[in-house]
Amino acid sequence: MQPPFDHTAGVISTLVGFAGGAEANPTYEQVSSGETGHREAIEVTFDPAKTNYAKLLEVFWRNISPIQRDGQFRDVGVQYTSAIFYNNEAQHAAAEASQSALQSSGRFSKPIATVILPAGKFWPAEEYHQKYYLKNRMAYGIYHFASGRAAFQQRYWGAGE
Repeated sequence: MQPPFDHTAGVISTLVGFAGGAEANPTYEQVSSGETGHREAIEVTFDPAKTNYAKLLEVFWRNISPIQRDGQFRDVGVQYTSAIFYNNEAQHAAAEASQSALQSSGRFSKPIATVILPAGKFWPAEEYHQKYYLKNRMAYGIYHFASGRAAFQQRYWGAGE
């Protein structure tokens, strides 16, 4: 999820990590076991003079499978399930409205599975996970294609990150 946000005008920075679980300072290995309750997440810092939360929500929806309940594409487990974490009531309302609009659009035949939750503590992932797509271009490209993400984006949106 880092590439689509990194390529969005007005985004200042992104940080991959973990959110939603109870364990303090989890490692990738702990989270990937599915036993901490955390989800893999991305923290996006943006300039509100150049973009807005609604645009970030659009980028999010176009780069996930909002109808998959058990993970994302070939990655299965609670740690891969989709969620929007909001920081204030304005973000909460915007997330709910965007989810409702997507559901009523008729784009998907299944219900939207993405949950909307208060942000809580965000734990940055280890450095080797940051900008993974730049550090490991070939592996990331193969994963992006083989995971089914690219085909899903093409089917439902016509293009994608």
